[in-house]
Amino acid sequence: MSLLVVGLSHRSAPVSVLERASLPADARIKLLQDTLAAEPATEATVLATCNRIELYADVDKFHAGVAELSTLLAQHSGVGLEELTPYLYVHYEDRAVHHLFSVACGLDSMVVGEGQILGQIKDALALGQELHTAGRLINDLFQQALRVGKRAHSETGIDRAGQSLVTFGLEQLAAGAPVDGWAADKRALVIGAGSMSSLAATTLARLGVRELVVANRTTERAERLAAVLSEPGTLDARAVSMSQVPAELALADVAVSCTGATGLVLTAEAVAAALTEHMVPGASPAADLRAPEGSVVARLAALAARDGRVAELPGGADDLAGLPGVDRAGGPGAPEVGAPDAGAPGPADARADAATGAEDSLPGDAAGAECPVGLDDSLAQHAAWVDNGSRARDAHAGAVTAHGAGPVRLALLDLAMPRDIDAAVHRLAGVRLVDIESLAEASADAPMAADVDQVRSIVSDEVAAFGAAQRAAHITPTVVALRTMAADVVAGEMARLEGRLTGLDEKQRAEITQTVRRVVDKLLHAPTVRVKQLAGEPGGAGYADALRTLFDLDPETVASVSRADLNDADVKNRGRV
Repeated sequence: MSLLVVGLSHRSAPVSVLERASLPADARIKLLQDTLAAEPATEATVLATCNRIELYADVDKFHAGVAELSTLLAQHSGVGLEELTPYLYVHYEDRAVHHLFSVACGLDSMVVGEGQILGQIKDALALGQELHTAGRLINDLFQQALRVGKRAHSETGIDRAGQSLVTFGLEQLAAGAPVDGWAADKRALVIGAGSMSSLAATTLARLGVRELVVANRTTERAERLAAVLSEPGTLDARAVSMSQVPAELALADVAVSCTGATGLVLTAEAVAAALTEHMVPGASPAADLRAPEGSVVARLAALAARDGRVAELPGGADDLAGLPGVDRAGGPGAPEVGAPDAGAPGPADARADAATGAEDSLPGDAAGAECPVGLDDSLAQHAAWVDNGSRARDAHAGAVTAHGAGPVRLALLDLAMPRDIDAAVHRLAGVRLVDIESLAEASADAPMAADVDQVRSIVSDEVAAFGAAQRAAHITPTVVALRTMAADVVAGEMARLEGRLTGLDEKQRAEITQTVRRVVDKLLHAPTVRVKQLAGEPGGAGYADALRTLFDLDPETVASVSRADLNDADVKNRGRV
């Protein structure tokens, strides 16, 4: 086994580099084809997710393999080799196996313990099988990685250490609030209908959103997803085309995007336009928060406007009537509103005069009373005005989540690589954006579960077992070739015996043949069993070379056995992904 992996991930490279190096589907196919065409590699596949790009290959030479795979990654990612090299990591043989098994268990994920990576490993193997770039080693390795990942999730509590990237992202949007309560009764928009977007839609439906809209370039796929999630009376799920995204964004409280687009799906301008049309579900139209005309508040505000202390009047000029120092007739002799004459009192004097004048203008003994007669109607109007304003604010606050200095009118989760949503939208008031970069920062502070150590132990045991099995499998063709040679020797000697002893009947001939075969088998049994055991140990590959040399085995015979095993493994592994 000469397994080599060259790659980069969120642990080795910043998100800006990962975003530029991301590989679309057609680039992955071309990468694998070019890898097999390169001299050092005999089989390969690529594992590409939103936060990692790794090229796995069986190579003949380590240094040549590293150089070739690094060059190919740079060539197909579009990031220059000199720029990409500082972020690349390399694992070889058992270390490469350990790395993939750790990845499969979620130990190397942005969110430790997440299970989505198993589906992505499965897709990587399927791609290699479809393109016939995955041979026996890649097939065995990725099949075993899937088994190890499933074992880790079933035998430990690693699931408690983390969750899916979708759930983690929604928790960041909730900003500390319980995510189920935060999502309840919201209108959600999911852009894309791939595996990650489908998971996002499913998660939002489970969390209790009131309405779910799925937008996708292929409307049929979005319709299938919406039909599966829709529950009459509980969840209204529907599908729309990508052209309807702007209109749906204006109605949404939360939007999740994960497409394979190479450019932005939501620009800052598109989000800003949606905000201008944004309607909070269930909220009544904006209330007129001006004081009713003729009320005490309106009259005091008019007086302040006359003195130049406010910019505009909430009511008409009639609101000044009845206030002290104001010409009730409002005729030409009255001071111009907002432009007091030079002899007008200052702001402090005006406030004092207003207070005194208001009290002096009360009829009879009403001055100083707890509820002055003559103000009942005005105060009632003022109380209604304040109450209406409070109710409007409460309705709005119930429909959105407060964050930072103001309410969040639109929560955006970008799980795509490269990004779907313009990073500049975080500057828009009322918008909260969570993307891969912010998730990476948040996950760095996430606590590690106690079960992680148990998973690491499982990985170590499985790596040792896989290495031993591969080394034993490596010597199997030599052992088969040795036994084939022994069988040919027995057959030749029996032919010579029959030529010398022509009087042997069938029973005697069969008995002699069986006896000779038993002798040969007994002589070969202990050495072949022992050599398989020794081959499973580190450095055990040398025993195969020793057997070939000692028994002068034909290299072509050994190679033919290896090819036959490889073809059998290829046929057996098809359809098992």
